[in-house]
Amino acid sequence: MAPRKKTETKKTVKPQMNAYIAGAGLTVEQPITETLESNFMPYAMSVIVSRAIPEIDGFKPSHRKLLYTMYNMGLLNGNTIKSANIVGRTMQLNPHGDAAIYETMVRLSEGYQALLHPYVASKGSFGKAYSRDMAYAASRYTEAKLAPIANELFADIEKDTVDFVDNYDATMKEPTLFPVTFPSVLVNANTGIAAGMASSICPFNLREVCETTIAYIKDNDINVADTLLAPDFPIGGKLLYDRAAIEKIYETGRGGFKVRGVWEYDKSQNCIDITEIPPTTTSEAIIEKVIELVKLKKITEINDIRDETDLGGLKITIDLKRGADPEKLMKKVIKMTPFEDSFSCNFNILIAGSPRVMGVKEIVSEWVAFREECVRRRVYFRLSKANDRLHLLKGLEKILLDIDKAIKIVRETEEESQVVPNLMIGFGIDEIQAEYVAEIKLRHLNREYILKRTKDIEALIAEIEDLQNTLNSKNKVLRIIIKELEEVIKKYGKDRKTEIISAADEELDKEEVEVDNSPVTLFFTKDGYFKKITPLSLRMSGEQKLKEGDEITQVIESTNAVDLLFFTSKHQVYKSKTAEFADGKASVMGDYIPSKLEFEEAENAIYMVETQKYEGYVVFVFDNGRISKVPLSSYETKTNRKKLIKAYCDKYNLHSIFYVKEESELLLKSSNGRMLIVNTASIPAKTTKDNGGIAVMTQKKGQRVVEVQFYQKGELDGDHRYRTRSLPAAGSKIPTGTAEQAKLEI
Repeated sequence: MAPRKKTETKKTVKPQMNAYIAGAGLTVEQPITETLESNFMPYAMSVIVSRAIPEIDGFKPSHRKLLYTMYNMGLLNGNTIKSANIVGRTMQLNPHGDAAIYETMVRLSEGYQALLHPYVASKGSFGKAYSRDMAYAASRYTEAKLAPIANELFADIEKDTVDFVDNYDATMKEPTLFPVTFPSVLVNANTGIAAGMASSICPFNLREVCETTIAYIKDNDINVADTLLAPDFPIGGKLLYDRAAIEKIYETGRGGFKVRGVWEYDKSQNCIDITEIPPTTTSEAIIEKVIELVKLKKITEINDIRDETDLGGLKITIDLKRGADPEKLMKKVIKMTPFEDSFSCNFNILIAGSPRVMGVKEIVSEWVAFREECVRRRVYFRLSKANDRLHLLKGLEKILLDIDKAIKIVRETEEESQVVPNLMIGFGIDEIQAEYVAEIKLRHLNREYILKRTKDIEALIAEIEDLQNTLNSKNKVLRIIIKELEEVIKKYGKDRKTEIISAADEELDKEEVEVDNSPVTLFFTKDGYFKKITPLSLRMSGEQKLKEGDEITQVIESTNAVDLLFFTSKHQVYKSKTAEFADGKASVMGDYIPSKLEFEEAENAIYMVETQKYEGYVVFVFDNGRISKVPLSSYETKTNRKKLIKAYCDKYNLHSIFYVKEESELLLKSSNGRMLIVNTASIPAKTTKDNGGIAVMTQKKGQRVVEVQFYQKGELDGDHRYRTRSLPAAGSKIPTGTAEQAKLEI
């Protein structure tokens, strides 16, 4: 039997697939502007609108979702519940992880102490805003509820005062804003970083904010600074008050001011207790900076510093050495640590979905307009309910004329669905009124009940008239807002925590803070290692430890209060201070300068200059016999710049550098067997650091300067032969058989 022939099956490819395969691997060009517009801009707007920038009620969406969840859980009253329970319920509104939601709650809590008026009453360890290392406990260990002031956030929220929208999965409703009864946006601090913009709103005293708002409602032309004295921070501190700077912040919404910590001297224990610090730093940051300054010997009055923070609050204790002046020490601490720090303001707030940087008066104006709308909506809600109630009672009033007739109509109606239409026909009332009458219980079908209900008609008419007048009168609405603000002041007003002191009176002396001026010996090596050794340590030390192949090129007796300039192989100079280096020993190699001062890759330190007054000159000698002289003052800067580029000329190969405090003579030796003595006074100084200098010792092709050193008169016999009246010069031949000739041959 012949084998069956296989039938070939042809695979078919759908047209869509063919198109896909045909376009595979192709790169489609797209303008960067189009990419940014279609991909980045929606993300950026989402961050701005939905995350980082607060709205006029003072809250970001994450705050609002958390607090509204707690409100729905009935946490305005009763006892605290586990934080984990609150976090879990909040996920119904906030599609984020539990860690992010819990951290939001921590920052709103009274235990964390970041807000003047916390919205969350907490129980358990919630960390501290002034401590970096004091972490909050897990949500399963802590408990929380809404603080009493949260009543002002939700007042009449169920009376249509604000709009509600669907949550992320359309299973619940949430408010777009809170109908807050006071300008909370100015009372509690709020910071956020969005895409391309940021917000930083400092807190103000609640009483001052409310009084300022009342004053603004009564007179729009007020000077805000008269009633809103200055920012007020939860941790206290002292604000250095400058009226002009504060008024600029109030007017533009941007600016800054300084806040200083609070300390007191305990004479019995000879120690200083720091109890308040600026809001922009932490206790650990201050302690670490003080320890660093002690190591650098910029502060020498301290025996010990420790963090003694406990349940009583913040406390940093500094033990002083015997005889130390606490005032003098704290001046150094204030000047050189974050104990005094700046707070930068950027009052960026979302108004109708758009970010705007506003001054305080404009913020108050926007809040008053927002609150006015809330009050109007509340009044309109009450008016609608009153009208509905009046409508029902007027229908009931008609029934009063003949209760027996109403009973007869209901009793004689065969079908239930016809009861309401028959009542409508029998008494001339509408369907809503008839439904209300039909639902009255049998026990209430008596004259007494109906008379009591109909007596409310007159009161309702008066109430409706009053509500309508309120809606038609802006002054009445504003009077309601003022009354509510006065009640908030009465309930929650507190004294200032941050003391106001005059910036002019408290300005420190302009003199530099004293630095330890003790003598030291400086060592610098060929490979770029640096040592600073005290005289006592130097007397007790033995041979200097060096890296293999390294050698000491500079030894300078100096003090601990000088500047150091390190010239590098890449034509740059790095500046430092002797006090910034720890005391060393002969038995260690010392600090490697390229690492210590963060040089660029493959950049080496080749020469060191120590100075205090930036006097004298730096002389650069190049292989081709040119010499450049630059005043050392050219390297002095008013700011603390650590690096200067173009420190010397990069056109020629550098042979050596010399620092001359006064004019001196240099002896140059060339590979052609000649020597030249030149006085640095004959070389003109140029303030341009990277100038090429002048030709001093002429060199033919293939020749170069091989040695340069300071020359003392009398070191060479007949040294007049090596001097010249004019430059450049070739120099004179070195006599054969001399030591100089022997060195040159070697």
